[in-house]
Amino acid sequence: MYKAKAYSARSATSPLASTTVARRDPNERDVQIEILFCGICHSDLHQVRDEWKNVMPTVYPCVPGHEIVGRVSKVGSAVAKFKPGDLAAVGCMVDSDGTCPECQAGLEQFCPNVTLTYNAPDKHLGSVTYGGYSERVVVDERFVLQVPSNLDLAGAAPLLCAGITTYSPMRHWGVTKGKKAGVVGLGGLGHMGVKLAHALGAHVVVFTTSTKK
Repeated sequence: MYKAKAYSARSATSPLASTTVARRDPNERDVQIEILFCGICHSDLHQVRDEWKNVMPTVYPCVPGHEIVGRVSKVGSAVAKFKPGDLAAVGCMVDSDGTCPECQAGLEQFCPNVTLTYNAPDKHLGSVTYGGYSERVVVDERFVLQVPSNLDLAGAAPLLCAGITTYSPMRHWGVTKGKKAGVVGLGGLGHMGVKLAHALGAHVVVFTTSTKK
């Protein structure tokens, strides 16, 4: 067990403040990551302010953050894809049951027992999970992604949420050269969608109410 420095909210109205949270030692299939960057997603704000109380009530203290990029510091004995020193990333999930039909189909996001990166029951510690606004995280290898060394790590962090949210449907619907892609709204997700659709070769059109955007 390790006490990691973190930033947490103690109530729906309090600002984030410095604290410490418990981080477990990695088991045989876990990857321990020293966090270098963590993006700020608007869902972090919703969760901290308990604005989803009817669906996902916030447990305080709450350590948000699910756009995590860092460096591997330790791996379990059964981990095959990572070694200490590797760059790694974690999104909004850190575990699932691995046995349900959804997991068996590679759709862990639909697992009825998925473990979110923060504010979710932590089956290892008996409390709730704590997110990336901290110095360290321990995650099941299945939910850790490799990060190319040539990327700007601070810029790569939002890809773990905003990036995959827009990239996934484009890949699903076959956005490529010769196709047209319409992006409604040029906000955090929208600008990511524009860049990705353009990179995939599509003709991109933005729908917005703001001429400045």
